[in-house]
Amino acid sequence: MAALTLADELVLLAHDDAGTNRLGRPHLDHGLAGAVLLELALAHRVEVVDGRLVVVDPTPVGHPLLDDTLATLAADERRKPGDWIGRLAKGLPDRVLTGLVDAGVLRRESDRVLLVFPRTRYPSPTGAEPAAETDARRRMVEAVSSDGPVDPRTAALIGLTGAVGLDRKLFRELPKERWKARAAQLAAGDWASAATREAIAQTQAAVLTATTAATAVVITTSVS
Repeated sequence: MAALTLADELVLLAHDDAGTNRLGRPHLDHGLAGAVLLELALAHRVEVVDGRLVVVDPTPVGHPLLDDTLATLAADERRKPGDWIGRLAKGLPDRVLTGLVDAGVLRRESDRVLLVFPRTRYPSPTGAEPAAETDARRRMVEAVSSDGPVDPRTAALIGLTGAVGLDRKLFRELPKERWKARAAQLAAGDWASAATREAIAQTQAAVLTATTAATAVVITTSVS
């Protein structure tokens, strides 16, 4: 199968071995929107200019989801990364999960809880953690545990999992202080061009803002 995107890896990391989304909605939706924008930034298709996301190269990447998003960005007015998170998030989990099912990385299981409430889960065909998820987790742990250089996609994935709050669920065995300090170090590192780092930093900040706002809404609703 083709190489997985950041969105694919985030979906795998967000689902447990039983195929249940442990990140929740709309956090996963916002995270995936950010992942798509990060992928386009790493591919040097978009940059942030004067606080607005700008398409600097409309050439297709060769991936349907990324190319559809790139065309959407190019056809619309320049907006802040935060404005794009909500616009791009709708329907992303289903689309990414369907792609992984079609590729044989996951399978779709539908049933009902208490014979009433419909439920869809996405475990791997073997029931064990997919190899692609194991690889993503290994790369992230190695990056955080070392002080050496890190490849751009792994650095971006680390920042993304932190923005959606998934890092606390994934790496409980690692000291929180070490994880946070290393993530901050990577964010300020020179693993990408200045323009790419700016686009990634603003996108990750936008995802964090969107997920924080969603959490606040849930808390307020439950209290009232």
